[in-house]
Amino acid sequence: MSDDSSADLRKNDGQQFGRLPETDADRTVEGRVSRAAVVDYFEDRFAIPPGTFDDYTFWEKGAGKIWLYSGEADSPLEIEAIGMTCLRTRQEHWKPTTDFVQRFGAHASECVIDLDREAARRFAAGEDQELEWDGDWGYLIAAHTVVGEREPLGIGLYVHGELRSMVPKGRQREL
Repeated sequence: MSDDSSADLRKNDGQQFGRLPETDADRTVEGRVSRAAVVDYFEDRFAIPPGTFDDYTFWEKGAGKIWLYSGEADSPLEIEAIGMTCLRTRQEHWKPTTDFVQRFGAHASECVIDLDREAARRFAAGEDQELEWDGDWGYLIAAHTVVGEREPLGIGLYVHGELRSMVPKGRQREL
């Protein structure tokens, strides 16, 4: 590897994907989170078992946009997308994406707010609503039971007795 390409691995480039290092000690890009930190976050916040991600790799493109990919690839990688976005990390509170929650939220057993039919309808439409919740404030997985199964709807932000729907405008639905 030439000096130029190894230097590229030590900076964050918004035009390429860099695989997350396994641990903080393996970090070569300042500010980049590690795979261990991401998996720990999902376990600590939502009680998603770490083994859920055994067959996945994590990548960063840009500042703090973390992607999840089922497979292996060389790093760095100059493509438009790989897998799905799963987490935003370079902000005060890490924020899971709607796609991630809809795909992996069923594995969560903590910080999941179960919504009745009307509350689920309002959440899917992008409406904020006052709700009682006796758990942690912050980002929650909003879910609704459908045919006896808990189905994750998306990510919500719960503060001061209000659940704010984080469903992107283009994905909001009137049910």
